[in-house]
Amino acid sequence: MKPEVASDLLVISSSPHAHDGSAVDRIMWDVVMALTPALLAAIFFFGLDALRLVGVCVATCLVTEWGCRKLMKRPSSLSDWSAVVTGLLLAFNLPPGLPAWMAVAGSIFAIAIAKQIFGGLGYNPFNPALVARAFMLISFTGAMTTWSKSTWPSLLTDHWVDTMTAASRDAMTTATPLGLIKEAIKSGEGLPSFTPQMLQDFFLGNMNGCIGETSALALLLGAAYLLYRKVITWHIPVAYILTVFVYAAVLRQFWPTESITPLAHVFSGGLMLGALFMATDMVTSPITKRGMLVFGMGCGVITMLIRTSKTGAYPEGVCFAILIMNAFTPLINRATRNQVFGSGGKKAG
Repeated sequence: MKPEVASDLLVISSSPHAHDGSAVDRIMWDVVMALTPALLAAIFFFGLDALRLVGVCVATCLVTEWGCRKLMKRPSSLSDWSAVVTGLLLAFNLPPGLPAWMAVAGSIFAIAIAKQIFGGLGYNPFNPALVARAFMLISFTGAMTTWSKSTWPSLLTDHWVDTMTAASRDAMTTATPLGLIKEAIKSGEGLPSFTPQMLQDFFLGNMNGCIGETSALALLLGAAYLLYRKVITWHIPVAYILTVFVYAAVLRQFWPTESITPLAHVFSGGLMLGALFMATDMVTSPITKRGMLVFGMGCGVITMLIRTSKTGAYPEGVCFAILIMNAFTPLINRATRNQVFGSGGKKAG
């Protein structure tokens, strides 16, 4: 019998059937709030250059997002805050002295090429900010590897003034700790012994580097907020950081003269920023808990392989490690997918 009123119709839809209240704009706003401590630390250590880069990247990402959606004749997506997050993360991955026009080019690439060309948020296979950083490293190698010194003195640099050659001293104020260590290993010079004061310097962010990656303390505060809000889980960050720590500890045990301490690896470079805010991207990381652990461990291994390679010129490995593992995300999801309730097991009889 044909139903006479709409209330008699049985509506069938796909899972999930329960909604936890999450929304894209709320999640992205939480990420913006979580990145605020790192932004304040960047301004503290690098001054107005940090604020300049953040403003340029965020503004360009918003304009590019609006323009792309307009050209594709699709509804505006500015209200979901995802373009703001991309702009912030890209700026955090840039050296403080980078020219503004290069930041504009990277921001356009992040939104137009790495995100909107695939269909927008939720369809991009790679993290847009990291894709843009890789593009900028290739296109503007000199500018992307030139570091202006933090406004605070670096204890690591002061230690090396007395141990390195005169030719090396000229570049010490414009190099990151990982860059200096890579050059020391390749040239055969001795590595410094990292004192507790030096590690504290690393933890607080008192070192050269990209504007948003130097302060591990600020990044951990933001990550704690995301964990509290249940925007991320512990699986990827813990697997990533722990893998790097164990890998570095093994190297330190067997090759102590050519390796730095595990904590120095954890607190230097972009590891904390990558592990806490970029590897955990919901779109480009696995959806299962086991998959997240595999993803994090893979990122950690690749990061250390790049960092410790004597023949490689690039001292950091976080960006390329996460991008490589992004490519494996569909395979990881397939290999670690959960068994459907009621399926599998032994057949009766």
